[in-house]
Amino acid sequence: MATATRPELLAREIVQNVEKVIVGKTDVIELVVIALISRGHALIEDVPGVGKTMLARSVARSAGCDFRRIQFTPDLLPSDITGVSFYNQKTSEFEFRAGPILSQIVLADEVNRATPKTQSALLEAMAERQVTVEGVTHRLDDPFMVMATQNPIEYEGTFPLPEAQLDRFFLRVRVGYPTPNEEIAILDNQMLTEPIDELTPVANPHEIVELQNAARNIYVHELIKEYIVALTNRTRDHSDASLGVSPRASLALMRGAQARAMIGGRDFVSPDDVKAIAPAVMAHRLIISPTARMRGVDGETLVAEVLDSVPVPGAEVGGPARG
Repeated sequence: MATATRPELLAREIVQNVEKVIVGKTDVIELVVIALISRGHALIEDVPGVGKTMLARSVARSAGCDFRRIQFTPDLLPSDITGVSFYNQKTSEFEFRAGPILSQIVLADEVNRATPKTQSALLEAMAERQVTVEGVTHRLDDPFMVMATQNPIEYEGTFPLPEAQLDRFFLRVRVGYPTPNEEIAILDNQMLTEPIDELTPVANPHEIVELQNAARNIYVHELIKEYIVALTNRTRDHSDASLGVSPRASLALMRGAQARAMIGGRDFVSPDDVKAIAPAVMAHRLIISPTARMRGVDGETLVAEVLDSVPVPGAEVGGPARG
């Protein structure tokens, strides 16, 4: 195993810091941190009250990044997200009033309660890291990440996210209910104070950018790349999928596996890195056929079947040869 580096230690420290607030969800926290390190966006989907918003706030505070929250509602307008240009009578000039999207980490809370038109206002920001208002383009800060929470689409008053926007989310995670012991720990932690109020940053934006750059240098063997492409291609010809994952999913698998390897203190990607993040990266991008849905097949089920059916590369996928 490679010697632990400062980026690896810092990434672990962020995860451990968030664990002070989010109890018993290390795997979920690590996936969100992987998305941040990979310059991706995270969709956090689950029922109300399990800590989706608190998870986003804790990651932003631990990373030391500017944080803004947008509460999505049916009457929210695109300009409420991007900002507006207005005429200043004192200066006789148009001025831009920035919207909350011009921050470093943005929480789009209950994103599927807004109309599709408003949801699409996020698309340019997520894809191009910029917003255009009145023909003028405004670049977003670096690092930039959208963390969107979503209630299950079966809930009343929700609008399913379009496929194009779902594909822009690097990964999707579900928080899930805590175990009884974890729930008791949550009660104890919040008996007198809110843990988020005492959470202090363990990084700053510059260090997050350095983490992102360091992850790009993690070695990916050609056999790992072939394995990733085999997984994504398997979803495209699967009988249970009306639409398989896009090439963007292949890139996300590689970037996420690099980030996971770095957190693990390795300078190369292993097949286990790819397998560990595959459900979170691929499941939300799949469109399951109607007949498969009637049989109870969902994205996670299909990804699990794909992982079982595609051969895993052998031991020769280790780090690069060194002279």
